[in-house]
Amino acid sequence: MSQSRQVSWRDRLGSPGLERDWDYLKRLLLTLVVLGLAYFLWRISGILLLLFAAVLLAVLFRAFADLISRHTPVPQRWALTAAIITVTALVVAFLVLFGSQIGGQISQVFERLPDAIDAVGNRIGINNARDELENAISSNSGPNVLSRAAGLGYTVLGALADLALVVIASIYLAADPRLYRRGVAKLLPPSQHARVFDAMDVTGNALRFWFAGQLVTMLLVGVASGLAYWWIGLPSPLALAIIAAATNFVPFLGPILGAIPALVFAFTMDLQTVLWTLGVVVAIQQIEGNVITPFIQKRAVAMPPVVVLFAIGVFGLLFGLPGIFLAVPLAVTITVLVKKLWVRQTLGEDTTVPGEEASSDDTVPKEK
Repeated sequence: MSQSRQVSWRDRLGSPGLERDWDYLKRLLLTLVVLGLAYFLWRISGILLLLFAAVLLAVLFRAFADLISRHTPVPQRWALTAAIITVTALVVAFLVLFGSQIGGQISQVFERLPDAIDAVGNRIGINNARDELENAISSNSGPNVLSRAAGLGYTVLGALADLALVVIASIYLAADPRLYRRGVAKLLPPSQHARVFDAMDVTGNALRFWFAGQLVTMLLVGVASGLAYWWIGLPSPLALAIIAAATNFVPFLGPILGAIPALVFAFTMDLQTVLWTLGVVVAIQQIEGNVITPFIQKRAVAMPPVVVLFAIGVFGLLFGLPGIFLAVPLAVTITVLVKKLWVRQTLGEDTTVPGEEASSDDTVPKEK
């Protein structure tokens, strides 16, 4: 009797209806897991953005360390320490030599900016433009200005804490990149490890080339802007040049924002200064966009303008100002991975992948 019951129970387990229910339950559980994972990643998206910034900075530290070990007698294991000490020494020396001058000029920019806004408003027929702007900001941001000022203080402190976290994490990542590369690869089957390591090498090279090209572009734009503003006679030309160079890190949108302070100060002087400043800004941006950037991108990473624009819009909408700042390197990373792992290796299409040419010259040993 018990044997017949056992047979009947097994028959019920193997029935088509129960198998269909079990398949539906598995699909439901898998869907819930995927949705839960997506929600979790969205909740920690800010941390993931900081992690990407740390990886980007680690790539730069490692590139500088490789350069030192290749062209100097410094051993490979001490090259990273030498790179960090060199970068720190350069930053400290720059601040000691030019810090007070730059700080003074930047303070002058912010001190003169309200009066410059009033002057521009008077020229276009708006009385008390500064008060109107402050009222508009206050009406859109809520009545409690003191609470917003306190929030701004917390935001600044939070940004400094995030910056310190990114720098410290980047040093650890650059010190032993193979450890973290192997950790990421273990999330996938062993048969995919070689593809993962190769994709990491190519992505790192692409980010390295892009950042090097961007630094050269920013330096040239800053020098040209500083000399032009000094020749025109604008106040605080060094500070205005640093603003132009720093904002040029973000393509298309950054140069426009960087030119606004110079144009505002030009409006406080005379029409001839305005025309000269506008002409200089347009000329520098045209030369940068049509001559400097294409020439540098031959050895760096050429990103289609539409991709860059949509990347700035999408990542800025998702992550705010940090997303705008990191939009282009994120787009470079996504482009490399899509081209290499999907277009070429999955679809079998022939395509060029940025950073792939130098992957064979990477000094970091390949994992097996």
